Parts: sequence; structure tokens; C-alpha cells
Amino acid sequence: MTQQKSYRSSFILLTTLFFLWGFITVLVDSLIPRLRELFTLTYFQAGLVQFAFFGAYFLLSIPASYILSKIGYKRGIILGLCTMALGCLLFYPAASYRVFGVFMLAYFILAGGMTILQVAANPYVAVLGTEDGASSRLNLSQAFNSLGTAIAPIIGALFILSDTIKTEGEIAALSGNEKGLYLATEAAAVQKPFVGLAIFIFIIAGIFFFAKLPKLINEKTVGTYGDALKNKNLMMGVLGIFFYVGAEVAIGSYLVNYFLDMNLVEVIKENGFMKSIAEGLLSSGITENDNKAIVGVFVTFYWSGAMIGRFVGAYLTKIMKPGKVLGIFATIAITLILISISTTGLVSMWSILAVGLFNSIMFPTIFTLAIDGLGELKPKASGLLCTAIVGGAIIPPMFGFLTDHIGFKSSLIFVMLCYGYILYFGFRNSKKQVVL
Repeated sequence: MTQQKSYRSSFILLTTLFFLWGFITVLVDSLIPRLRELFTLTYFQAGLVQFAFFGAYFLLSIPASYILSKIGYKRGIILGLCTMALGCLLFYPAASYRVFGVFMLAYFILAGGMTILQVAANPYVAVLGTEDGASSRLNLSQAFNSLGTAIAPIIGALFILSDTIKTEGEIAALSGNEKGLYLATEAAAVQKPFVGLAIFIFIIAGIFFFAKLPKLINEKTVGTYGDALKNKNLMMGVLGIFFYVGAEVAIGSYLVNYFLDMNLVEVIKENGFMKSIAEGLLSSGITENDNKAIVGVFVTFYWSGAMIGRFVGAYLTKIMKPGKVLGIFATIAITLILISISTTGLVSMWSILAVGLFNSIMFPTIFTLAIDGLGELKPKASGLLCTAIVGGAIIPPMFGFLTDHIGFKSSLIFVMLCYGYILYFGFRNSKKQVVL
């Protein structure tokens, strides 16, 4: 009973980490429309924000696995949290001096801390209890990750996107005092949320410092990455994570711009139901908010869909083969994107938002299918799989580049191809019953 209580307490603590990095990942998306206007960036350049953020996963996942083998998972988690807090604090000088390079550095350091947490937490949750409940635990933790991603767009719309940003020409036309006041206001819109996050993260780190986590994973070096790289299904899973994260982030990062490109603000204002939703989420009159905030609040449905889907998916993967569920969800995601491409107005808007529902089980299911049967190589496999999160750095700028040249609708075909690979990986593993 004491051991079960220890597992339960540890699971709750670890699940807060899933919530935290989900919330921060999507909050970063809220900054993209603001940075694009502040620094007059192209869609491709704006996508480089995600490159700096997710590029950390590519560079640091395997080193993070090595660090964890040396200092242990508990100290590694604390190190990851403190690194995240440092990244958040760097947003303060970046916003004050309006230096794009400092923003990129802050993103990279923030993601570096999250990388350590990802490498540690995913396999740790999988073994925190009975083997037959591993998939359910990971799906449940990922559901709280999705809760964080669902809340973040609302916070972003309220605190980051709510005011109107002036162009460089408009700023240059301001008097000295007016310019100083405007820049201070703009800086505060970014500084306050991230300084608050830094304080919260330091508190969480303090809790983990005093917490007692059971030692369930061999924290010493076992096997080699060469051994892990020889496993074909693991490497296919690595590619699956790459395409999944890239596609999900590409859609989420550009939803605000996609909706603005389709002139949906006027459609929302003229539709009583949609207008009431926007005003309810914004807690103020729709005319009092910038266009980005009006469409930005609807992004919460994209990420909240992932949360709902993971609770449902946790049940479906118990009664069906996980690979089959993955394949079905990928097929539906492709269909919804095709509908969004082929339509306009609210149909196009809601179909692309619904993709979030079917993104839901993809990460935990690809992850568990990929590490199935790897035994003591699972920590190494986790490092490789987390490295593949770099898809969030590669796919969005590519999508942005295509959008600059051929528009949003045609560029979404590229995202459909990403889901096409996930469909293949799912049905390839459709006969496999995951045992962790």
C-alpha cells in the first residue's frame, strides 16, 4: 500500500511536468504573430522561432540522456526545471531591448530544459506501476499535457495578442515620449507572463527537490545508441515522431495567420454563435480586441481537442490494437485537412481545428509502439525519440516557406503527407499489442 501511494504521488508530480511543457510550448505559438509584426518577419522567418525552440530537442536529447545516466532522474528533472526558468527570465531583457537574437536564445534555453524533462518523464511514467497499465498512464499524463496546450491559447490571446501592434513606420512617427511608452507597454505584454512562469517553475523545482521518487529505471549506462539504432521499428517510430510533431506544430503555429488570411474576423463578428464564443473566451466585447485575439482564442479548440482525444484514446487503445487506432486517427486527420483546403469560412475553420482531436493519441502511441520490447534500451530509445521532436523545428519553417510562395491552402498538402507517413506506421504496427 505504501509503495502504491508512493507511485501515485510520483505520478501526480510527473504529470505536472507534462502539463507545464504543454502549456509553454503552445504559449510560444502565441508570440509568433506578435514577433512577425514587431520585427516585420516573413512567414518563413517567423517559423524560425519554432526552429530555435525545437532545434534544442535535436541537439540536446541524447546529451540529456547521458546527463540523466550520470546524475539520476530526480536531479535531472530539477536541472531541467531550473534551465526552463532561466529561459523564461531571458524574455525580460529580450522584450526590453527588442533584440530578436535574444528572443531566439531564450527559446533555445527554455526548450533545453524541456528536453531534459521529456527524456526523463516519458519512460519514467511508463514504468511507474504495472506493465499492463503503462500505456494508460502515458496517455493520461499526455492528456494533462494537452490540458496545458488547451489553456495556453486563451492566456496568449488575453496577455500577448490582445493589443494592436504598430508597424516600424508607425513607431518611427511617434514622439520620443510616446515611443518610449509604447515600447514599454509592448515589453510588459511579453515580460509579465514569462516572469510569472519562471517563478512558478522554480516552485515546482523546489517541490521535486524535497520529493522522494522511486528508483524504477536503471540510471546507469546500459547498451549503446548503436544497439538502439539497429532496431528498424524504433527508427521508423523516430521518423513518426518527427512528422507528427512537425505537422501538429505547423498547423498550431499558423492557425491565427491562416484564419486572418481567410478573413474570418468579419465572419465571426457577423455570426451570433461564433461572436458569443469569442466574447466568452476573451471576457470582453469583441470590438475591444485586436483581430489576432479574436481568431486566436479559437486556437484553444485545436489544442483542447487533443486533450479530449487522449482521454478517449486511452480507452480505445485498451480495446483495440494501438497501431490500428493510430492509423484510423491519421486517416481522419488527412480527411479533415482536405476538407479545410477545399472549403472556406467556418467549415474550413472548424475542420482544421478538429485535426487537434485526432492528433491526440499520436505521440504516446508512436512512442509506446517504438520502444516496445527494447528492455533496458528504453532510456536510449527515449533519447532518440525525443531527438525527433526536432520535427517541430524543421516542418513549420518549410510550411511557412511554402505559404510565402503558394499560399496556405496549397501548403497544407505538405502537412497531409506528414500524416500519411503516420498512417503507414500505424497500420504497419496494427497487429502489435504493446507491452512495456
